[in-house]
Amino acid sequence: MTLLSTRGISKSFAGLRAVHDVDFDLPAGEVRALIGPNGAGKTTFVGMLCGRIAPGAGRVMFDGQDISGLPAHRRIRLGMAYTFQITSVFARLPVDENVALAVRRRGGDVAIDVPAALARVGLAAHQATLAGDLSYGHQRLLEIAMGLAQKPRLLILDEPTQGLAEGEIEAFKRLIRDLANETTVLLIEHNMGVVMETADRITVLNFGEVLAEGAPAEIRADKAVQAAYLGTG
Repeated sequence: MTLLSTRGISKSFAGLRAVHDVDFDLPAGEVRALIGPNGAGKTTFVGMLCGRIAPGAGRVMFDGQDISGLPAHRRIRLGMAYTFQITSVFARLPVDENVALAVRRRGGDVAIDVPAALARVGLAAHQATLAGDLSYGHQRLLEIAMGLAQKPRLLILDEPTQGLAEGEIEAFKRLIRDLANETTVLLIEHNMGVVMETADRITVLNFGEVLAEGAPAEIRADKAVQAAYLGTG
């Protein structure tokens, strides 16, 4: 079953084409990576998926429903969770209260769901720490915990490994493989090791259009992708 799809989605800013006529299908239960060079249109595309940016043309569908005109908070209620490329935690609140806000938003059990989410991302020992006192990498992990606490049908992770230490990246890869059993994941990521080891399929954007799509081995061998992005062409 296709959980998320777009048809002909496009967006321009001051006459500059950021995303052009993109058709995209993400089946339920898949881990999909979205990659591409800087300026390829990834952030604009994801912004249109989650409701932060209005499409200039085209449609976004979630579970068969046209959500193109829905604001971000309505999409969250439908089961989408999005972590930002720039951290968006509440710096003056403790770590556990940041997660509790996400749990309360969906009417969950704070006493159960908050510790579970923090444990999954490796932040159980930091529950009483002010979020603003965490390292940048740990703030990214806190964002993921906040996303997980919403028990989303679709979890969109934007550059989640940025600022993480090598050991934390290994733990993150294990987390993504674990999440594949319970939710659909869209991963926007520059770390090719993470992409190749965790994604079922990869979509490559270049100049606002889909350059290629396929399994990791197919993308790694694609000459056009090598020339545009992987630097091996």
